[in-house]
Amino acid sequence: MKIRSSKWRSVFDLQCKKDRINKEQKELEDADLWNESPEIAVKKQKEVSRLKKEVEGLEHLKSKLKEIKDFYFEAQEEEDLLPEIEKELSTLKDALKKEWTKVFLSGKFDRKDAVVEIFSGAGGQDAEDFAAMLLRMYCRYAERRDLKSKVISASYGSSGGPEGRTGIKSASLEVKGDYAFGLLKRERGTHRLVRKSPFSSSGTRHTSFAQVEVFPIISNTDSQVEIKEEDLRVDTFRSSGPGGQYVNRRESAVRVTHIPTGLVVVSQNERLQGENKRIAINVLRSKLQRMKEEKEKKEAEKAKEDTFGSSWGTQIRNYVLHPYKLAKDLRTQVETSNVEEVLDGNLDLLKE
Repeated sequence: MKIRSSKWRSVFDLQCKKDRINKEQKELEDADLWNESPEIAVKKQKEVSRLKKEVEGLEHLKSKLKEIKDFYFEAQEEEDLLPEIEKELSTLKDALKKEWTKVFLSGKFDRKDAVVEIFSGAGGQDAEDFAAMLLRMYCRYAERRDLKSKVISASYGSSGGPEGRTGIKSASLEVKGDYAFGLLKRERGTHRLVRKSPFSSSGTRHTSFAQVEVFPIISNTDSQVEIKEEDLRVDTFRSSGPGGQYVNRRESAVRVTHIPTGLVVVSQNERLQGENKRIAINVLRSKLQRMKEEKEKKEAEKAKEDTFGSSWGTQIRNYVLHPYKLAKDLRTQVETSNVEEVLDGNLDLLKE
């Protein structure tokens, strides 16, 4: 039960986190900070709230660990209590895994909220249905990780898929919560599905592809790019969903085009036009930040490929449902036969 790893100690170094909270709180008491740099003050305030929540969670885990340890020694002679102890240990193990993951998330934007973009590729209706499956997978993963997810735009394809699903040509999913981008960034790349086609009367095997992009949601204070109002073209239109399930009478949906780069971002699921515009510009800022970083990276390392891969030729994961069942991450070579569980959002099955 003793924590020996230095990385584990860093996760549970509560005093270090508490000292940081005290330091940040003292800075927040300075009225000059709020008067001169209100954006920085709000950012610090959010960081203090996040650290407090993290400390509370870790203190609970440490308390639970001690409780189970004491319970185990007291119940050694009562075998009927062992299943209950094993159940508690299993729950604690899952919680510890989540904290362990954070040790490796030290990137500049890993703590940020994220936008996941999904595009159907080759494969017609099967590919559109596969894109819908991936959208559901990321929504379920967010639930498992206590993150909040919301579809901010979608271009729907054909209906009539399995379980009444409507296919998706493209979709953007906003995921909010601590470490959202860090947890999802390695999903970027090409995903491949092999299965019996539900759209084929003969039930032939079909291969479909979908592309996934992941961006951190970056605030003005974090961004290194400047967005000028004169560089933007903002168009409004009516939101719509599959089969006319949701159609606004007002033009609340927003399409923002960044004229110098040609980047286009759409937000359509908020009722207010101003909110859709705000979301679209935030996503645009993230994309421009990615472009800037990739340009700098290519200039520094011309021959080196991007770690995650961004082209259609870079497959990162296979999902096989027929003639056998297998989900395999092609970068780590980790695989599992429980592909349905992976598609239900348990991406941790493919973690190293």
